[in-house]
Amino acid sequence: MPLVKVEILKGRSVDYRKAILDGIHSALVEAFKIPDYDRNQRLYELDSEHFEIPDTKSEQCILIELTVFKGRSLEAKRHLYSAIVRNLEKNPGINGNDITIVIYEPPMENWGIKGGKPANEVDLGFKIDV
Repeated sequence: MPLVKVEILKGRSVDYRKAILDGIHSALVEAFKIPDYDRNQRLYELDSEHFEIPDTKSEQCILIELTVFKGRSLEAKRHLYSAIVRNLEKNPGINGNDITIVIYEPPMENWGIKGGKPANEVDLGFKIDV
């Protein structure tokens, strides 16, 4: 049940924005083995005065924050990072150097899901320890 937050500069096409969300989700399914239906994503478009970009990045700069259940291995995270970059370089054509990814892993008991139960007390239907 990853929660995905994406920030980009305002002004991109619907197809461009959809390619970003599809590319990130596909990478999560591939690397973290989440179910394909498990899609919780938000994309924020910011005006340039609200989104400062370092000189080392282009206007395609993208920030991706993932809040996920704790338990994935370093290898699974490496796989995720490379899959996201591969997918976004392919479509919509974002240079890998413009992509920043951060993972947050709050403890399972800090997630209220499935009717208000702590996630550590619920059968999730998929493995976390990949």
